[in-house]
Amino acid sequence: MDAPVLLTGSEGRVGRAILEHLDDAYDWRLLDREPPSSDPPGEVVVADITDEERMSEAVEDVGAIIHLAGDPRPEAPWQSVLRNNIDGTHTILEAAVEAGVEKFVFASSNHAVGSYETDARTPDIYRPEDDFRLDGTELPRPGNRYGVSKATGELLGRYFHDEHGLSVVCVRIGNLTKDRPPRDYERGQAMWLSHRDCAHLFDRCLQAEYGYEIVYGISNNDRRYYSLEHAREVLDYDPKDNSAEFDE
Repeated sequence: MDAPVLLTGSEGRVGRAILEHLDDAYDWRLLDREPPSSDPPGEVVVADITDEERMSEAVEDVGAIIHLAGDPRPEAPWQSVLRNNIDGTHTILEAAVEAGVEKFVFASSNHAVGSYETDARTPDIYRPEDDFRLDGTELPRPGNRYGVSKATGELLGRYFHDEHGLSVVCVRIGNLTKDRPPRDYERGQAMWLSHRDCAHLFDRCLQAEYGYEIVYGISNNDRRYYSLEHAREVLDYDPKDNSAEFDE
């Protein structure tokens, strides 16, 4: 991709994981509310994603957007997720369409489907022998207001794809940790996403051709209740890590 890639929320955990492995792969334009904590690999924009004028400037001449910015707290109050996650996503989608951006990669979350983990299914669904899978075709079932905001972001992406032809992929990110999955925590192991696989997945989101898709963002774990088949089929996602490799 010759045009710059706008990465919103670049100072967050997912943004740092992407840049850790892909710092030289793209011409980055990095957007965050806070100035960078270290020397960034690209142009820096310090702005709030709800600022329509600044977002119009930020998306100018970019070919794709990875949208990570927002309030990441599962316990975030409604007013915060409404402003930062829902209004902010709508603002940057509007700016993307007006600027003629081709691809929009939305960082959704496992919290958009958290209520599928009912007492009747857990903890069995976290174990290798269980065959229950979510594959992205199911309706959202958020477990908190943060999950509601991520499900809303997915619907906004659907609307902007259908109405304006924007290519949109929504990545329901699992449990991102850098070095290893959490020990003695079956759920965290089932939805583990390594930094290496995270960067590879978002790289594939930038490179592949698609219309509107929902995929799951986890590593190739033996324990999992998210299917990777659609991400493999649509994006050619090929995760290398597996939480089982760290079993004692």
